[in-house]
Amino acid sequence: MRLSLCSSGVWLGTFFIVATVGCQRSPVSSASIDTEIVEVRVDDATIAAGRPLAVIDPVWWTANIYDGPAAYEQSLQPFSKAQRLVHAMLWYQEEVNNGGHEQFYSNSTGIVWQDALEGFEAAALPQVAAVLRESANRLGGSPSLVREDRQKQLASLSPHFDDLDDKFYELEKRVDVEGKIMEFIRSRLKDFYFSGRVEKPVRAR
Repeated sequence: MRLSLCSSGVWLGTFFIVATVGCQRSPVSSASIDTEIVEVRVDDATIAAGRPLAVIDPVWWTANIYDGPAAYEQSLQPFSKAQRLVHAMLWYQEEVNNGGHEQFYSNSTGIVWQDALEGFEAAALPQVAAVLRESANRLGGSPSLVREDRQKQLASLSPHFDDLDDKFYELEKRVDVEGKIMEFIRSRLKDFYFSGRVEKPVRAR
């Protein structure tokens, strides 16, 4: 098992709140945790810092990957296509690093697979795109965007992903995936600027 972007955290209700600074789970909408509306700004300084997670922070908290395709699409309406693609690429990277392609598809995160594939192709990461595409092929070529149906596909097809997990881990040793994602971001700055209010967990004060 590889370390993910989020290395530690605790479950609160149905949501995972991560202790690692700069890494979060989305969206926040549970009565079991306290939330607050905060002002979030993504500008040139944010992008210059070179951290993709910080750049898509408002998307990370707002995108709803848990309640099916309609809710996913609705939650992404305030954001650009480029923000959407980076959000998906980071989810894929985190989940595969944490528990492989099996975890990516069995969890709610599998809903982003098409966006992640498009993102890796747009970000000049064809080798990563090829790994993701092959994983989708092993689920019949079109993994369902509905988690329950996708889990049925996993159960019926019983795909083996170990070789693809290893290919992805090897690619990460040779290719600066985060760097390429930042190049993608810097090539279309206006698509990532954000200034607005976002619901987040209340931070300890």
